[in-house]
Amino acid sequence: MSGPVQAPLVDARGRLKRKLRVSLTDRCNLRCHYCMPEQPRWLPKAALMSREELRRLVGLFVRALGIAELRLTGGEPLLRPDLEDIVRELGALRAQGLERIALTSNASRLAPRAAALRAAGLDDLNISLDAIEPERFRALTGGALAPVLAGIAAAVAAGLPLKLNCVLIRGANDDQVLPLHQWARERGLPLRYIEFMPLDGRQSWAPEKVYREDEIIAQLSALEPLRALPRGHDPAAYYASADGYRVGVISTISKPFCSRCDRLRLDARGQLYTCLFSAQSCDLLTPLRAGADDAALLALIRNAVWHKPAGYAEQPGYVERTITMHHLGG
Repeated sequence: MSGPVQAPLVDARGRLKRKLRVSLTDRCNLRCHYCMPEQPRWLPKAALMSREELRRLVGLFVRALGIAELRLTGGEPLLRPDLEDIVRELGALRAQGLERIALTSNASRLAPRAAALRAAGLDDLNISLDAIEPERFRALTGGALAPVLAGIAAAVAAGLPLKLNCVLIRGANDDQVLPLHQWARERGLPLRYIEFMPLDGRQSWAPEKVYREDEIIAQLSALEPLRALPRGHDPAAYYASADGYRVGVISTISKPFCSRCDRLRLDARGQLYTCLFSAQSCDLLTPLRAGADDAALLALIRNAVWHKPAGYAEQPGYVERTITMHHLGG
C-alpha cells in the first residue's frame, strides 16, 4: 500500500497516535529488577518477527497510519547482530513520512557499534543508567557499569544525541539522585528520572517504593533553584536551572499523563499493545503469516487503537497478564 495517510490514527478518547515503539527481541544481557524476572524464559526465534515482517508492519504504520517516530527497544536491541541493517532498512520509510528512528538500550554493548548505528541512520537513543556507583549499579542490574559508560562515551563521540534514564526505587537507588545529576550535568548529558512502575517481572512493586516527582525535585532544588517548564506531549516533566540545564521526571504514578498519550507498542512477536498497561494485545503477526492483505491488517490496527484503554490513571496498580517488560519493551 502506498499513498498519503488515510486518516489520523486516533482512539475513542481523541488521542492522536504519532509514535510507535518496536521490540526487536525479548532477550537481554542484564537483569534489572524492575524489568526482568529472576529466571526469564526466552521466546523461540520462530515466534519473533523476521526483518521482512517487521518492515511490512512498520511500513503500514508509517505510510498508511501517520506514525512519524519509531523507537527500537527490547529486551536489549543490541543483541540483534543485524540492528544496523534494521535501522538502515527502516530509514527508507523517511520518504513516506517517517521523521525519526530512536533506540532504547542499556549501552553495555554500544561502544563498538555506536558509529555504525549513526551511519546507518539512527537519530538518537535513550540509555538506562540507574546508578553511577559500580557496586550499586551491579546490585540493580546484575552487570558492570564500565561498559555502559564506555557506550555513552562512544555515542557522544559518534555524534549521537542521547538521554539518560534512571528508574528510581525507594530504598534501592534513591540516594543516586544527586550523584547521577552531578555526573550528567558535568558532561552536559540530559537526564530523566522515572518513577518505579508496577511492571516489574518479580512482583516487588508497592506504592511505598515509588520515589515521587516532588521528592526528586526537592532533592535537586537543594543544589540549585529549578523552574518548571511548560508540559508538552513528552512523557517527562522538565525543570531548568538558571543556566538552562534541564532535568526530566517521568511521573507515571504520582502525576499520570495518560490523557496526552500518543504512542503504541509492537512487541517482538508482532503483538500490538495500545497502552503500556494494556491487559490485552492485538495479534498482527498471525494474520500476516496467514496471508492477510494490507487492508485487513489496517482494520485490525485501527480497531485496536480505537479501543485503547484510558491508561494507568483510570486503573492504577498491577495488570494481570503473562508478559513482562522484557517482552513488551520500555
